[in-house]
Order: sequence, then structure tokens, then C-alpha cells
Amino acid sequence: MGGKNKQRTKGNVRPSSSGRAADLLARESGVVPGFVGFGVSTSNDPGYVPAVQGAEEIDNLVDADFRMVLRKLSKRDTVTKLKAVQEFGAMCQERQPDVVKGVLPYWPRIYCRISVDHDRRVREATQQAFEQLVLKVKRNLAPYLKSIMGHWLICQCDTYSPAASAASAAFQAAFPLNKQPEAISFCKDEVLNVLQDNLLKETANTLSDPQSVPEEEREAKYIRLLTSSLLAMKRLLSVLPEQDRELLNERLTQLITQSKFWKYSKHKSPQVRGAYFELITSMCEHTPQLIQAEAARACSAVLLSIDDMDPVVLPPLWEAVLHILSCVDNCWTHVSARKGVMPKLWVLLKEGGRGLATSLHPNMLPFISKLPAEVTQPDLEFSRTFLTSVIQGLSSERATSSPSESAAIIFATMECLRFIMLQNAGDEQEQRSIQNMLISEQLLPLIDRALGNPSLQTGPLFPQVSDMLLSWEKRAAGKEASTFQRLLSDFWEGLSRLCTTCVDCEEAERTALEGIASLLQIMHNPNSASKQTKKKKTVKICFTDQEERGQGEEPQRETPAVEEQDRPLRNGHLLDLVCQLAELNMAYVSERESERHLRFLSQLLGAFPNPQVFQVLLKPEEMKPEMGSELRPLAENAAVHFLLQRVAVWLKQDSRKDTDFLVDMVFSSLQCCSSSDDKTLILNHISRDLNWNVTLQLIEKSCADPVRLEVCIGWLRGSVLGERLVGLAGELCAMGLHGSPSSSSQHAHGWPLISLALSQQHNNEPLIGKVYVEQIIDKLHATLSEAKGMSDAGNMEPLVTFISDVAATFFSSVKGCLLLASAEELLMTVFQLCAQDQTITHLSDALLLKLQHAYTAGIQSLITHLGAGVTKGTLLHNIALWVKSQLLTTPLTVKSLQVLVQAIESLAQTIASAQKTSCLLSQFICCLTPTEEEWSRIRRALPPQWVRHPLLCGHLRVTGENLSMDVWKLRASNRLPTHLCVSALLGRIILTAASPDDQQVEADVSETPDLKNIVSEIIYGLQWCEEMELSPLMVSEYHKLLQSWSFEQRIHNSSLIKTTLIDTLFTRSQEEGSLWSLSLAKYMQNSKMNPSDIKGLYGNVESFFPLSEHSVSTVQALCPFLDSEERESLIALCVAELLNWQDREQDCIDSVRGCLAVLLCCLQADTAVEDEILLAVIATVAEWRNSREEWFLFNSDLGKVSAAGLSLAVEMMRFLCWMVDHSPTVLGNTHWDLLLCSMLAWLETASENSTVFWNPWVQLFVCANCELIVRLSEFFTSPPAGVEQLLPDLTSEWKEFFLEGIHNLLLPLLIKIPTDFTEPDDPLFPLPVLRAVGEALTYIPVELLTQNKLPPRFVADQRSSLPEPLQTLLNTLSPLLLFKARPLQLAVYHILHKVMPLLPESDSESASAKSEDEDGEEPCLSPPAALMSILSATEELLENILGGVQVGEFAVVQALSMEHCCILGYLLSWKLLFTFFKASSSHLRAQYSLHLKKTRSLHKLLLHLFRLMPENPSVPGQLAEPSSKEPKTFFTESLSLSPQKTEGLQFEVPHLACSVYYGALKDLPAMVRLWWNSQEKRVFSTVDKFTSKYVSGVLSAQEIASVQSSTQTFENMMVKARSATREVIATYSVDDIFIELVIQLPQNYPLGSISVESGRRVGVSVQQWRNWMLQLSTYLTHQNGSILEGLSLWKNNVDKRFEGVEDCMICFSVIHGSNYSLPKKACRTCKKKFHSACLYKWFTSSNKSTCPLCREMFF
Repeated sequence: MGGKNKQRTKGNVRPSSSGRAADLLARESGVVPGFVGFGVSTSNDPGYVPAVQGAEEIDNLVDADFRMVLRKLSKRDTVTKLKAVQEFGAMCQERQPDVVKGVLPYWPRIYCRISVDHDRRVREATQQAFEQLVLKVKRNLAPYLKSIMGHWLICQCDTYSPAASAASAAFQAAFPLNKQPEAISFCKDEVLNVLQDNLLKETANTLSDPQSVPEEEREAKYIRLLTSSLLAMKRLLSVLPEQDRELLNERLTQLITQSKFWKYSKHKSPQVRGAYFELITSMCEHTPQLIQAEAARACSAVLLSIDDMDPVVLPPLWEAVLHILSCVDNCWTHVSARKGVMPKLWVLLKEGGRGLATSLHPNMLPFISKLPAEVTQPDLEFSRTFLTSVIQGLSSERATSSPSESAAIIFATMECLRFIMLQNAGDEQEQRSIQNMLISEQLLPLIDRALGNPSLQTGPLFPQVSDMLLSWEKRAAGKEASTFQRLLSDFWEGLSRLCTTCVDCEEAERTALEGIASLLQIMHNPNSASKQTKKKKTVKICFTDQEERGQGEEPQRETPAVEEQDRPLRNGHLLDLVCQLAELNMAYVSERESERHLRFLSQLLGAFPNPQVFQVLLKPEEMKPEMGSELRPLAENAAVHFLLQRVAVWLKQDSRKDTDFLVDMVFSSLQCCSSSDDKTLILNHISRDLNWNVTLQLIEKSCADPVRLEVCIGWLRGSVLGERLVGLAGELCAMGLHGSPSSSSQHAHGWPLISLALSQQHNNEPLIGKVYVEQIIDKLHATLSEAKGMSDAGNMEPLVTFISDVAATFFSSVKGCLLLASAEELLMTVFQLCAQDQTITHLSDALLLKLQHAYTAGIQSLITHLGAGVTKGTLLHNIALWVKSQLLTTPLTVKSLQVLVQAIESLAQTIASAQKTSCLLSQFICCLTPTEEEWSRIRRALPPQWVRHPLLCGHLRVTGENLSMDVWKLRASNRLPTHLCVSALLGRIILTAASPDDQQVEADVSETPDLKNIVSEIIYGLQWCEEMELSPLMVSEYHKLLQSWSFEQRIHNSSLIKTTLIDTLFTRSQEEGSLWSLSLAKYMQNSKMNPSDIKGLYGNVESFFPLSEHSVSTVQALCPFLDSEERESLIALCVAELLNWQDREQDCIDSVRGCLAVLLCCLQADTAVEDEILLAVIATVAEWRNSREEWFLFNSDLGKVSAAGLSLAVEMMRFLCWMVDHSPTVLGNTHWDLLLCSMLAWLETASENSTVFWNPWVQLFVCANCELIVRLSEFFTSPPAGVEQLLPDLTSEWKEFFLEGIHNLLLPLLIKIPTDFTEPDDPLFPLPVLRAVGEALTYIPVELLTQNKLPPRFVADQRSSLPEPLQTLLNTLSPLLLFKARPLQLAVYHILHKVMPLLPESDSESASAKSEDEDGEEPCLSPPAALMSILSATEELLENILGGVQVGEFAVVQALSMEHCCILGYLLSWKLLFTFFKASSSHLRAQYSLHLKKTRSLHKLLLHLFRLMPENPSVPGQLAEPSSKEPKTFFTESLSLSPQKTEGLQFEVPHLACSVYYGALKDLPAMVRLWWNSQEKRVFSTVDKFTSKYVSGVLSAQEIASVQSSTQTFENMMVKARSATREVIATYSVDDIFIELVIQLPQNYPLGSISVESGRRVGVSVQQWRNWMLQLSTYLTHQNGSILEGLSLWKNNVDKRFEGVEDCMICFSVIHGSNYSLPKKACRTCKKKFHSACLYKWFTSSNKSTCPLCREMFF
């Protein structure tokens, strides 16, 4: 039997029993039985999805994948359904039509269910999938259409728009537009069945299962289906043809006779009600006879719902209302208008439509137009109530806050008012009373209300009133003339009263006055009203007379504007009213000086510039003008008279702040003048003594309006205004210069006025006269020039700001502005201000930006409009000359250079972007470039100290004239040499202005004649900076600036200059040598030149001969890049010259030096050379030794020797050095004697001349000599192959004589230099000599140090057991560890490092000599006092330097600073101490440790180290390695402490700190562990993490490796190590006893405890075993040494135990854990022995002096 959980066999596709039963039934009867809940189709279509295996004919129809999807569609889970629908759609799209067709029989049932699913995503996806199905099966859908059409139509009316759109898309895919009615008609009965069932039968509970679906969901689905069904019914009626609708009449009658249908008008859901009213509307349109049949219910349902104010319901409801009124003639017999409908409407209107006025009010006019007489009787009351209610709606909260609501109410009011007026346009009494009521009770109060309400004034009311009056005026000329004339008369009379009331009061409301002005202006010119956005209305109505249109349609106005403007004035009412109001206003203005009335008058005159109005404003006695002869004829014009007599007076009143409206009056008055000359005359007259702010307003308003500008142009260009403005500019400038207060009106309005006058143009001419423009610009330029020289910057700021603003506006807006000479001068001055440092000009950053903007605008204008050139006398030429003089004559700082470069660069970019021809920029660059003489002069002016660096590095052979000591003292200055400034500026323009993306500019720059010279000078300047080693700071800043501009990179990337530049550099190098040669070498190195290209420069090598200093320098530069054949030719030529040295008498020494130098250059470039040639040269040198000994400078006073003489000796040393290095076998015994004796003699000479070590050539002499010593030391320390036969004699000579001779001279020399030159920061300090001597001294043998011949030096109170020479050595050299010269510090360190292991011997002798019975504290010994004094001196300094840095944070130390020197000395001292510790025995180490513990020196060191070690101590500059490879850190890499090292010094202190920490952990682990455990939590954690991550692994590996590689053997004990598990296994065996101990290193070794675990043991008691394990653990934890040392100590302890020595009963150990002593102090009572240290600790901690064991008094 099939259990529920039984696993179904794979591939078992037999259907279930129910499936089989269904299959059987189908086969027997051919009809699948219907199931409960599903409609049974009358066709033979099966209503279920077939099983996987069933009847064969069905099986063939449905694809297996489709079957699976169709099954999923019947699931309840929304997500499953959604995915299934999407999958179904995709499959329909992808599969073949035949496969998809198989689904059709089962689709209708599924579609009808899921198309009304609760989830809207499912519904949308269903329609999308259906569309795919339709597109695939096309007309094969026809047989199933009837079963799905009902739901399909419902889906097209879905309340979720995307789903409805998708259903419509599917419908359109199935049927073209013309076939759609036919398709619906075909299925009309089935559709109606579905809709009727939905509307009449279905409920929320029948649609969804109440048990499984929540109530809310059921209800929502039901409401949605109702809404969709109502809308689908509407769609059905509207789409069906007329005859089909008639066929459905009977069934529709069944529907609308049902009371349930009419109840939907009161349904609780607004969607249902809205859809219902839409259906009613449709029925009224398409089946009116049905509605008429059910008139009573239809009218009640619709008309009594008139107060339904839901936003969804209102639009369809009112559409239904209007349709019912049209469709049902006797509708008011079924409902009571007075009781049931109108009261609701009045309430609704009074409340302003409750926020729905835009939807409700457009329906009012059609509504009242359809009301029959019986409803509106009596007309007067009805009209009054209706309009009052509508207008009252304006007061509602929503209408006051929303302009659109308010506008809708006003439109409705005016439409209805006009409609009622037209309905009652007769002369009967009742009609008259209605007319009066409309004007006096409705229209005028509404206007009155608008006058007090700004929002109504801006609304559509005034244009509507104007439109209505226009209409009445037309009618007044027609049939109903008398009525409308009377209406107009009544209206104007009422309006007149209204306006007079508002105006005729001293405190007249400003809003009301503005409202009146606005109303009158709109009446005069309806186009002046802002165009209101006209909303589309639901209903458009049309009056019977085409002229009288409602708001629904805008009247077409094709008549000219003038005629339209005149039309309202025809009847004179408007002008009369304006004159009346103007007169009234004038009274208030004259008598009470009312500001608001004057403002109102200005608005009136602006709207009505009419002579009649001006006439009214003049009093009779003012009619006769009293003024000058020229103005008297004009004053006959009332407007002019009013302007001169009244407005001009008002404008000149000082107390008046706001004059804007008075200026408008001026323009209104001028409109009444015909002649432009008259207008100019009048303006000249009134503007003579006007305030500046009024003048500014006049000009601004005239510029804003072209009509006004034409009126004023004569005045603007006239002399009156021009002279006044020139005067104003002068006053403003004078005030600015004297720093007067800028609060005056003149100042506030003056600058804007000047700016406006200069910048505005009319017909490409200046706004004011050209003469005056030039005069103003002159004044501005003069003032700016004066301000430039003033130092009082604070007060100048406002003035310069104003001038720059005016200039910027003028330059940018006036085209030909720079045709004026004064404008050019102004532009030049502005540029000069921008190009100078702010420390000189005292300008703020903001002001500088303004000035830059001004001159950029000026230059652009100059080039764009005038096509300027760079010929003599032009602006650009003058600018170039000024910049050049600034560069050549004024010393600049880096900052001022930057400012100047920035200004010129900006100028060059402006030229480049604006130029029309392509030569302008190159001409400008030519003007800036110095001449050849000027270049030469500024090159010579470069300080000569650059020579030192290349000379000592061997990059350059130069002799030069003998320079005095003062020359080498470089005085730090913040001013840059001129050469650097010029080359930086020109380089910036050439290399930056010519950006690669601008081909034209690049081509332009390439045409610059001096391009290659300029670029070569830039390279020269850069090389100078490099050779100066970027010192002093000013040079470093300059170099950084050039790097930020990427000069070198751009030079190498530029194709323009590559070809010619190398030629130029080579020529200069041949002619001048020195720095040019270095520049050439650097350029060739960066450019990666080919040897063939280089050969093209010089032709053949003979061209270099005879050798001069310049050609030697050039050859040295070229040598690395030459072919080997070329170098061999050079060697041949040089050797020939050398062998014939005697042939030259005159410049013999120069020739010899040059040839030696070139020979060496070729040799150093690895040129192959035969031994015979070398032998010949060395023989020649030996010959010089005999015949020209003075060349060797033995025992000479080097201070008096020339640079050339020193250079020759140096070349000889270098040659000998090369021979030792590369060809020692060539040298015979005589040659070796020559070499060694010369070397020693030179050293003697050097040590006798230490006072002249400031001279770079002397320094070079000493360095070359020391280099020779180093090479010889290396040679004899590790001799190369092939020199065996030489060695025995040579080596003995070297060791017995030369070695001692060298170092007895070198060591005192090292000590003598810091005494001769006490200031290490002095430029004269011989640092290179110290480097060389220090390097040579690293080879000094220890024997010579222990027997040194230094003058004795001892320190008072210094305890010491050291021999005198060693103590002297320590006392002499230790203080030099703190001398601020790194090479000296390191040389001293290397020397002391050699003697450190010898020092503990003396202490061990003295320690053993101490009395063994000495009681008291543990014995402690101080490490060497000389070192400890250095530590104590530096600890305090370090606390000051690093005190502010937290432990764990990295303190960056600047290389070679004072701090660097101090820290270096401190760390080197510790490295020496660790060397000393390592050489000490265990018991001595314990005593030294105790001393360090007492002085807390190590404690301080470790805190300092965690400030000096970087957080990530990775070695910088590593390439990204594979992750498996460990990155290199400062702990894994050894530290190079060479005195010669000059690179990477910034990493030296961090690396050294790491090295010292590593040493501390290795040599003093117990003390570091003790310190670590005593630290606060944060430091504890930091140290632990850092050590575990970076140090423990390295240290553990080394510890294990040292155990593995150890040669130390122990009696009775074997030690093995396992590196993988970090374990050491010790096996101890004696007689029958066998012990195995496993020592495990922790992850944070050596900070964490080393664990000792037991292995095997035989013959040892448990207690004893535990004791021994504890002892070993104690030793390993507390002894400062390695694991092997700890094991050795423990073995001694166990050995002593077996020898019978008893344990100390305090520490239970034979050998003491820290001082390694045996128990010696015995108790006289119990005879037990204790360690002295243990007893001392016992007595001090217990405060008793009794025996720990027997408690008797201890004696």
C-alpha cells in the first residue's frame, strides 16, 4: 500500500487514482464532470489540467513543461504564482506555435481565476503572459473567446493601471481597432452573463474562500471586481453597435430593475460609486429609453447624491447629473428641487466646493442653464441665493490658500452672472430688479472685496470684468442699446463710488490703491493682465449670439492693439473715473503729502499718460508757467508743466527714500512730448542737480526698455550727464584714496552708476559720450596707479574692489573698449597688480580674483575685437617688457615667482584661446625671452657652491679658480637667483600653454625662435638645483614647484624639441663645460640615447683633443653612452699623450690630468684594455714619482696648492685604486711599494692639513685617499684569485707596518675633525671627509684599538676596572655618538662595537674578587660608565622630543635633523650595550640587568621604541609579491649602518628602532617581559599585537635554528628542536634516572610564558619532578638569555642536586634563578642553607629576622 511518506520511485510517472478515475469517466462519457466552484462549459473542453500520463490524445496536446507551469498556477502562494505566470509568458514566447496551442483548452479556466487575483503583480504578469500567448496562437484563440471575453473586458478596466494597460495591449494584439467591436459583439451574451453575475450575485464570500482568505483581502477583491465590472459594462455599452445594444435591451432591463443595482449609488466605496455614475452617464448616452423607464430611481440615485464630495466620485457624478437633466425631461417630478437638491448645492457652494472647486464649479453654468422655470421661480431670489453662495465660497479656507480653486470660483461666478444678465436683459420691472441686484449686490461687492485682497487682484477677476464690459459695450451699440447703456452707466457709477471711497481717506489701504490701479489698467488695456492659465472644462457652452462667449472659448482678437486700447475709452466712463481719482489724489498729495496717494498717482499716470489727466492735476494758478525762456514754450504742455513744477520738486526732496515710482512718473510725462529734442531738453533740465540714486534709476529703467531708451538717448549722450559722471568718478576716487567713510549715498550709488554708464551700449556705441568714457577711464587708471604705490592696504581695499568691478564690466561688455589709450593703461595697471606678490600689493585673495577676471576680460576683448599684435608700443609688448624687467631686476621669492607665473600663464592661455592668427603667442614669448648676453649674465650670477657635490661624487672634473673660504659659506636667502625665475616662467608658458590636445597652440609655440635655448636653460636650472642638493630651503621649494609642474617629464615627452635640444646641450658643454656637461649627461640618461645618435654630435673622438677642461667634462658625460670601439680609441689617444708627457712644456700638468681623467672614465665604463698599456701607465706614474715629486704633494701645505694640482693627485689615487680593484696582478713589487708608500704619505699630508678641509678640492683629495685605503683593506682582508705569489710578503708588510701607520693617523684624524670644525651645520663642515674616514676606520683591527695611542682621557669619580687605553678610547669616542654628523656617529659606533665584547672580562675579574660573604642586597654592576652617561644625557632629550606622542603611535623624524642625531646616538648606544650584554657571562648579565632595572633605563627605552617603530614596519619600495611570500620587514632585513650611506636616511631611525627592539627581546627577554606585564592595558595590548605580528615569528625561528645548529654538548643531556611546532625537547639521563622535558614557545614569544610540559620520566618522584619542571620554567622566564642557556642552568641545578647540594628552602632550587649563586647562608639552629638574595627578600618582605624553616632568630 502506498504510504504517505514513502519514497516515489524515480521515473514513476503513473498518475494518482483520482487522475485515473477522471480519465476513465472521460473515456466512457466523453464529458469531464464539473467540479464544485467551477462553471461547466457546454463544449467538450476539459476543465482541468491533465495528468502527466492519461488519455493519449490529451497527452499529445500539452507539453510536459507547460503542464508543470499550469500546475504551479493553481498554487495559493503569491510568489509561486507570479514566477509561474512569468515562466508561462517566457515559454509562450520561446516555444513553437503547435506546442503552445496545446495549452489553449486549459487556459480559460486558469485565466478567469488568476486575472482577478488579489496580488496586482500577478494580475499584471497574467495579462503580459496572455499577450505572448495571443501573439503565438493568433486566430486559434477563437474557439475559446467566449469563455474568456468577460474577464478580459473586466481586466481592461482594472483599478491597477499597469494591469489594465497590459490587458488592453493583449486585446489590441488579438484584434485590430476596427475588429474590436465585432469581437465584443460576438461574445456579448457571455460577457453580460459574467458582468450580471458579478453585479447581482457575487459577494465577498463567494469570490474568495472565507476560511483561507482574510476578510480585508476578500472585501478588497470584491470592491475591485465590482468597480471593474461597472466600468466593463460602460465599455460594453459604448463599444457595441446600435443594433447589438437593442438586442441586449431585455437583459439590461432585467439588470436595472434590480434594486441591488440602484443601491450602488450609496455604496460605501468611492471607487464603486464613481464607476456606477460613469455607467449611468453611459446609459443616458447609449440607452436613454432604459433610464427613462426607470426615471424615478435614476433621478433619485443621481440628483440626491449631489453632495457626494469624494474626489473620485465628483467628476463622474456631475457628468451624470447633467446627463440626467438632459435625458429625463420630467426629472424634477421625481425629486424635490427645493427640499432635496438645492439646499445641498447651496451648502456645497458656500463651502467653496470643499477643495474641489476646479472640478465642481465649471459645471455650474451648464447646470443652471438646464434648470426649468418652475425650479428657478422666483428668478430674483434664486439668482441672488445662487450667486451669493458661489461668491461666499471664496471665503472658504481652501479657496483662500489655493489660486486655482479661487480662479475656478471666479470664472464660475462671472460666467453665471453674465448668463443670468443675458437671460434677464429686458426693461420689465422684475428684470430691472435682477439687473440691479447683479450689479449692486454681487458684482460691485465682489470687486470691492478684490480691492482688499491681493490674491484676488492677481486672479482672473479683473480681466473677466473687463471682458464683460467689452461685451456690454458691443451690445449697447446693438438692439438692446438702452438696457446695456443703463447697465454700463449703473456699473461705472457704482465703481466710481467704490473707488472714491477707497481713495478718499488719508489712511487709504495700499492694497486697495494698487487694486484700483490694476483694475483700471486692465480695463484700459486687457492685454496688460498676466495671462491666466485657462483650465480645460468638462463642458463647453456657447451663447446664442456668437459675440457673447463664455469663458469656455477665448474670443479671437485680430484687431490692432491700439484700436483695442481705444475701445474702452470711447464711452469716456473710464477716463472720467481716472481724472476724478487723479484730482482726488492730487489733493491728498498737495495738502497732506501722502506717500501712498503719490504712489497711486504714479501708477495711474503710468497706465494713462493722457494730457487730459495731467490737466486735471494742475491747479488753475499753476497753469501759467514761470521758467526759463527755452523751456517756456514746452511748458504749455500740461504733462511737461506737471513734470517740471511737481515731479522735479518731489525728486529733489532729500527726505524721500523711495523714488522709483517718481522716476516712472517722469517717463509717463515724457510720453506726452512729441519731439525727442524736447525730451532731451527737459531731462537735461531736471537732471542737473538730481541725487545720484535717482539718476541711476533713470538710466537703469531706460536701459531696461528699448522704447524708453529711445526717449532718453539724447540725454544719455549729452554733455550734462557726461560731465556730471566724470565729476562723480573723480570724487569717488578721491574719497577712496583718502579712505573716507563709504556710507554716503554718493558712494553707495556712484560706483554702480559709473559701471552702468561704462558697460551699457546702444547700437554698438557707448551709452554716454565717448569723450566722457575716456575721461572716466583716465581717472580710474590714475587712481589705481596711485593706490598701487600706497602701503596703507586696509583702506585701499574698497576702492580697488570698486575699480576692478567697473573695469571687468567695462572690458567684458564694451566691444571696442581698448581703442582708448586710457583703457589700455588701466588694463596694464590691473595686470601689474595681479602679477605682484600680495605682500607688496596688500590685496586680499578675493580682490585678486576680481582683478584677474578684469584683465582676462580685457585681453580677450583686445584680441577678439581688435586683433592686437605684439609690435612695439602695443599693450602685449609693454606687458612683456614689464615682466622681463621684473624678472631681471627684482629679486623674487618662490611665492612672488608663483604669482607672476600664474598671471603670465593665465595671460598666455587667454592669448592662445582668443587669437585668430597663430603667431601671437610665439611673438609674446619672444618679447619675454632674454637676449644671449642676458642669459649669460644671469647664468654667471648663479651661486658657485653647486661645484662641491658633483666634484666629490666624481661626476665632474673641474678645477676652477681658487675660491676663498667665504664663497663656500652659502648665506641662506629667501630670494631666488634670476636665472631660475626666468627659466621657470618661460618653461611654464611653453610647456603648459602648449597642451598636447591643442594642435594650433602647440604649432604656434614650436615657431618660437629661441625654443631650444629656453628649454636648455630650464634643464641647466634644474641641474643647478640638483647639484645644490636642494639646499637651502628656497632651492628645495623652487624644485618642488617645478616638479609639481612636471617640467622634466614634459621636456622628455615633447616631440618639438627632442631633435634640436641634444645638439644645443652638447655645443654648450663643449664651449663652457661644467654644469652644461652635467645637464647633458642627465638629459641623455633620461632620454635613453642610441650610441649612433651620439656619434653624430662629435664626428670622431679626435675632435676632443687637445683636451681642455670643457672637453674632459663633455667626454665624461658621453662616456657611458659610447660604443666600446670609441672608448678604446679614446684610451689609445690618452695613453699616447701620457707616454709623451714630456713633449709638452707649457700646459703639461693640465694635459696629464686630462688624459688620466679620460682614461679613468673609459676604464670605469668597463672598456677592455691590455695589461701592457696599464703597465706603461703605472710605469709613467712611477717616473713622475722620481722626476716630478711635487705633483704628488707629499708634505705639502694643501691650503696653498691650486685646484688643478689637487685634481692631478686625485686622478693618480683614482687610477691606483682602479688598479687594485681590477688588475692587481699587473702590479710588480716596485709598483706595490710605490702604491703603499704614496698612500701613507698622502694620508700624512691630509692629517697635517685638517684645517683646510673646508676646501672641496682638499676634501676630494682626502676622500680619494680614504677610498684607496678601503680598497686595500678589502684586498688584504679577502684577496682575489690569482695574487697568491704576491701575498705572503705583501700581507706581512701590510699588517706589520702599513696597517698600524694608517690607523694611527686615521683615528686621531676622526677625533680632530669635530674639534677643528665645531659647527656641523656650517657649509664649511667637511662631512664628505668624515664619511670617507669613517668608512676607512671600519677596517681597524681590535688590537690597534686596545693598544691605541690616543692622549689619555679619564673622568673624575668614574669607577672602572678597564685598562687605561680602553677607558681612554671609551671616554674619547662615546661623546662623539651625539655629535650632529651621522658619518661620525656611525664611525664611532663601528669602532666601539669592536671593543664591546672585551669589556666584560674586566668586570668578571673584579666581580670574582669581591668578598663572597658580603651580605645585603643582590649585587649589581653598571655597564660601561661612558655609555651609561650618554644614555642618561639622551633620555631626557628624547622625553622632550617624543613626550607628546602616545605609545604605539609613530613619530616621524626628519632625516639629519637635531632630533635625528640625538635619537640615532641613543639607539646606537643601546646596540652597543646589547653587544656588551651578549658577551657577558650569565651571572654578570644578571648584575647588569639589575642595574638597568634600578635606573629604569630599559623601561624608558621600550616606551621610546614604541614611538619610533612604524605601525607597519614593512621595507618600503617592495614590489607586490605573491601572498604566499612573507613581506620583508625591518625585523627580517639586516640594517646597513654605513657612514657612506646617503639614500633612504628617512627610514634609518625606524629600522634602527626595530633592530634595537629585536636585540632587547633577544638578549634581555626577561626584563622586557617584566616591563610588558607592568604596563597599562592599552600599552600592554599594543606591544603584544605588534610583537606577535612582526617579531615573535622571526625570533622563534632563530631560537629554534640556534638550538638545531648549536655545537654545544652537555654531559648527560641531549637537546633537539622541532621548528614546525616551535618546540625544544631536552632528555636528561643519569644512572637509572631518565627525564624528558618539552619546551613550547608561545605565539607572542618572548613576552608570553614559555610552557614546560613533561615527556617520559623514569626513577624520579612526582614531587621532585614537579619541582624540576617549575625550576626550568622559572629559569626560562627569568633569565636574560637563550633557551640553551636556560637549559644549561637547569642542568647545573639538577647536577648539584645529584651531587648532594641541598635546595634553598625558600626558592626550592639549588642555583638561584637570577644571580646563579648556590645556597651558602646556613641557619645555626636547623643547619639548612639559603641563598643570600632569597634571605634578603624574606627578611625585607616579612619584617622579621627569623629562619624561614625553624623560626629561630637567624644569626
